[in-house]
Amino acid sequence: MCPSRLVLEHVTSRWGVLILIALLERSYRFSELRRHVGGVSEKMLAQTLQTLERDGFVHRDAKPVIPPRVDYSLTGLGREAALLVAELGRWTEDRLASVEEARVRYDTVREASQ
Repeated sequence: MCPSRLVLEHVTSRWGVLILIALLERSYRFSELRRHVGGVSEKMLAQTLQTLERDGFVHRDAKPVIPPRVDYSLTGLGREAALLVAELGRWTEDRLASVEEARVRYDTVREASQ
């Protein structure tokens, strides 16, 4: 697999997109981010954050306090990627009605041909 495809997969994954967009707003603690994104399991959030951190998009700031505090924020590279996927998200929202109409037309043709 081409290395750029793997990075693209990380950035455009279901949770990757939502995490990047959320972190555009501000930094989050793990549990805050999980609530904000909604529907993501702890395991999947942890895996996605680790992947995005490894790729250089997310910064993990672990503070040596009790109880432990870890904040997640975007790096410069992460902010660039987040702005691009946020734009794609806005485009998707704006064009959702057209997509739904296309689906209905497609399904109608497929049902008629069966």
